[in-house]
Amino acid sequence: MGEFWAVTDPLAYLAGRWRVERTVRDLGGGDEGRFTGTTVFEALAGGGLLHREAGTFVWRGVARPAERTLRFLPGAVPGTADVRFADGRPFHDLDLRTGRHIADHPCSADLYRGEFTVTDADHWRTLWRVGGPAKDLLLVTGYEREPGDGDGLGAG
Repeated sequence: MGEFWAVTDPLAYLAGRWRVERTVRDLGGGDEGRFTGTTVFEALAGGGLLHREAGTFVWRGVARPAERTLRFLPGAVPGTADVRFADGRPFHDLDLRTGRHIADHPCSADLYRGEFTVTDADHWRTLWRVGGPAKDLLLVTGYEREPGDGDGLGAG
């Protein structure tokens, strides 16, 4: 087994419940925050997955509830996904067939560059580097499948 774990069907692989830990570093100001919570990928009518993330974000010593919702839809190419915001706007593509993917998302004058890596049936990670006039951030998120929730179908 190599450094990355190939995923033949990202939607089957992601389906289920994941524990999430994220660090957020402001590279310009030096502040660091932490999010801990759960991400659930549930089937959408018509295909794809609804991604619901909820937990607690601590920034500058203040804890606040945090959540987000995304849609992971079948991609144009088999074995890929099209990730969209909850309102349907495009976010990024996702191709984990090699176990690693780089995606870009321009947001106003800032650029989000994401690296997605899969290490095994129960662990994957995202690293987002956000740069531009408004932001200078590094977000690193680790996902661990909750015990007893799936077996990494769609990977191998």
